[in-house]
Parts: sequence; structure tokens; C-alpha cells
Amino acid sequence: MRLGVTLFTTDRTMAVHELAAAAEERGFVSLFVPEHTHIPVSRKTPPPTGVDTLPDEYARTPDPFVALAAAATVTERIRLGTGVALPAQRDPIVTAKAIATLDRIAGGRFVLGAGYGWNAEEAADHGVPWKRRRAMVREHVLAMRELWTRDEASYEGEFVAFEPCWSWPKPVGPIPVLLGGAPGPTLFAHIAEFGDGWMPIGGAGIREALPALRAACDAAGREMVQIVPFGTLPTPEKLDYYAGLGVGEVVLRLPAGGREEVLPVLDEYARTYAAFM
Repeated sequence: MRLGVTLFTTDRTMAVHELAAAAEERGFVSLFVPEHTHIPVSRKTPPPTGVDTLPDEYARTPDPFVALAAAATVTERIRLGTGVALPAQRDPIVTAKAIATLDRIAGGRFVLGAGYGWNAEEAADHGVPWKRRRAMVREHVLAMRELWTRDEASYEGEFVAFEPCWSWPKPVGPIPVLLGGAPGPTLFAHIAEFGDGWMPIGGAGIREALPALRAACDAAGREMVQIVPFGTLPTPEKLDYYAGLGVGEVVLRLPAGGREEVLPVLDEYARTYAAFM
């Protein structure tokens, strides 16, 4: 098994590039950071964690692609990813170029963790029709794949359309796409169609969901994709359980704090779970 880490990064936490270097030094294989472009003051959408008040960290996240580009310049091996980016809220042509540029800076180490989003007001400010956001994510990722892989790329869909065009740079190699979200037929159909894996938040319910995900992959005529439990608070028993399910990578949650809070936990993880790394 391999272990990665994730931090809910803000302008008040340990800097992404510093954390990336520290995680790589300790043998972690990946670092994932979140995305929120902004948080509307209106709180019509309840917090996703079930708390009464949305923590202010949601309004303070740096741009993940800029932060990860900085991290790429001070690391050599660790994979750098979004956990998760919100493709429906991004122009796919601009985002495809940003990701390709980042991947080249990183030497092919970028991973796109993508999600559908939970904040209806945030999405509305980007013109996202809330009930159609999953279809919008699908088209945006498919359109970006065209731009990443074809010398003359074009796309025609409900939400994205562009005539044959040139767009360089291309990524170093295929961009892995891991989709986050609760298990269900739409998510698993999307993973089977255009994803490379599933990022279940926390990792609960994997065993029960495995047959449905495997069936979706079979229906799409492809092999079973990877499962990467994300934001996990680890115990040896939990990691053994994941290993028994065939999970090859688990992303561990770090506290959203400064160096003095993050580094001791990073050291503890590296020491306690060395057998899993």
C-alpha cells in the first residue's frame, strides 16, 4: 500500500510547497489540496460536514493549480493533486491549459481529483445549473481530455462546444482523473466512462459499493479502476482493512494548521504507518 496526505489549505495553514517538500522527504507518495473559488455569504446550502456554521477555511483556499505549481518546483517524486477540484465551475479550455502547464512543470506528476460540488450558491455564481452539474462535470472533463490528447481538438456538447483548435502545451502523459463523491449509479457510470478511479471521502462504505463499481466498469468494457480512500483518519486496523479490499493508496488527513501543527502529525503518520508505505 502507498500513503498520501491531504490538507485543507488556506492562507493561514502551512504553505502547499513547504508541505509537499516535507511529505516527499518522509516518503509519502501524494499530496492533495482542495478548491473553492469563493463562498457566498448566504448560507442556504448547509455545511457538508453537518455542523451548524460553515468553518471560515472554506472561504480561504488558495488556487490549487497555482499552489501545486509552486510545490512542483521544490519536489521531484511526490504526485500532486486536487482533492477535489470543481470542473463545472471552470472554463474547460482555460483549465485544460493550466493543468497541462502544471503537469509539465511537475514532470508528469499531476492528478486531477474532481468533484461535483456541494455549495449551490457558489456554483450559481459560476452559472452552473445545480441539477445539471454532474452532466456539466462530465462534459468539461471530456472536453479537457480532447485538448490534452489531440493535435486538433474539438468538442460538441450541451455545455461545451468549440471548433477544431490547437492548444499546447500537452501534458507529459495521460492525466489521471479520480472522481470524488458518494457511491451511486451516476458517479460510477462517469468513473467507468472517463475516470481512472474513485476517491470516497473518508473511505466508508467501500466494501458495499464494490460490486456496483465493478459492474459499471464491466458494462463500459474496461478493467476495474483504482479506489483511493480520501481524507482518512488512519488506524492500523483501518489500513489493514483497506489493504484486504485491494486498495493500493490511502490519502491521510492532516490538521488544517500551520507548520507547528502539521509537521508533528506528518511525522507521527510516517513513524506509525511506515509498514504501509
